[in-house]
Amino acid sequence: MESTPRRCWGTTNPLYVKYHDEEWGVPVHDDRNLFEFLVLDSFQAGLTWLIILQRREYFRKAFSDFNPEKVAKYTSIDAERLMRTPNIIHNQLKIKAAINNAEKFLSVQKEFGSFDAYVWRFVNGKTIHNSFESLADLPAETEESRAMSQDLKKRGFKFVGPTICYAFMQAAGLVNDHLLFCFRYKQIKENKF
Repeated sequence: MESTPRRCWGTTNPLYVKYHDEEWGVPVHDDRNLFEFLVLDSFQAGLTWLIILQRREYFRKAFSDFNPEKVAKYTSIDAERLMRTPNIIHNQLKIKAAINNAEKFLSVQKEFGSFDAYVWRFVNGKTIHNSFESLADLPAETEESRAMSQDLKKRGFKFVGPTICYAFMQAAGLVNDHLLFCFRYKQIKENKF
């Protein structure tokens, strides 16, 4: 009989388990996926990640499958539509930030060739593998997330404080914050995802 793998989150929620086992901490280099995490992490501010995961498909539909070119063209009419869209977070500031950030995202792509090339500079192009033993050890922000936040803000991005940037770094695999005992820690460290 196969034993259940040890997970750092200790959750049994199927949505959380799937996200933990298949996505969290896996290095992302696709600009559309990076934009998705940037938007979702900004919406998560003040909420739980589970709330975001439960509404993720609704967010995808509402935000044109997180296509930054399309979202950048959203108008105030689109922002009003999003405020009425069922099953997403109805926060006007976050909605306007997502539209603004799509525009800034395109500017970064133009300057660096891709958002991927830009954002991975903050970790020298490779995942930082931390070695935490408990969830209490995980930081809310780091030197790298503060640098990313400062630079994004300088470029006009909104809702990109150092804590949001660190959550983004965890989600997009710029850092591997799986706990040492978690079966995913070693897999990600060895690029077996």
